[in-house]
Amino acid sequence: MAKSLEEWIETDVRAVQDKSLSWLSQYYFFRDPTRPAYIDPYYFFSPADGVILYQEVVEPGDCLVDIKGKPYSLRDALRDPAYGKTSLVIGIFMTFFDVHVNRVPYSGRLSYRELDAIDTLNLPMLAVEKELVEELRIATGDAEYLHNNQRMVNRFDNADLNGPYYVLQIADYDVDSITPFDLKQNQPVSQGDRFSQIRYGSQVDLVIPVSDRYDLAPLQRTGDHVEGGVDPLVRITDRDTAAAEGAAR
Repeated sequence: MAKSLEEWIETDVRAVQDKSLSWLSQYYFFRDPTRPAYIDPYYFFSPADGVILYQEVVEPGDCLVDIKGKPYSLRDALRDPAYGKTSLVIGIFMTFFDVHVNRVPYSGRLSYRELDAIDTLNLPMLAVEKELVEELRIATGDAEYLHNNQRMVNRFDNADLNGPYYVLQIADYDVDSITPFDLKQNQPVSQGDRFSQIRYGSQVDLVIPVSDRYDLAPLQRTGDHVEGGVDPLVRITDRDTAAAEGAAR
């Protein structure tokens, strides 16, 4: 269930916050709890556990996040200078205390492409994690890893949406490993399916192109902590259906 950052720290993190890194790595990090399966074509569910860093509709080349004076756009995120769709982007930061199994937010056919780090090594995410867990605040200005780190661009095609949406997985410095559970391309997946894991700290962005047919309404607040496969992030409303229902009243 979605919680404020403060509530999540008190109820989920405080009890293990003082444990050693080795203990967390051995007994806590790789947990994969059983969760209910929610299937609802009117919602995108969260693809990851973590804190919402940002959520907004942006043009492909516009600044999504300003990182120490260097703008970070959707084209930068996808590393695709030809990407041309206005999109709703929701960035979720996964701390060391989060479950790192990622889930399908909306059914479709999954294909993916892996993009190596721009430099030799991934940059650390620790500064952003410390701000969240210790200072209880969002500091995207320190998120230099967004420009640099290894990432997996997961594309989900669904005919009902009139086009694809994307889940972008960004790896941390410590262990640059994004591990799909099934290596086949263009495979059908269902909402809520476990499809991948990232080690250790990491970030997952949900990218949904804006459509003339649908309205997309974010449901959670920036700074809230959400759970993958459990918390709805976006409500989808068919404009034609909504208009017909409104005219019938």
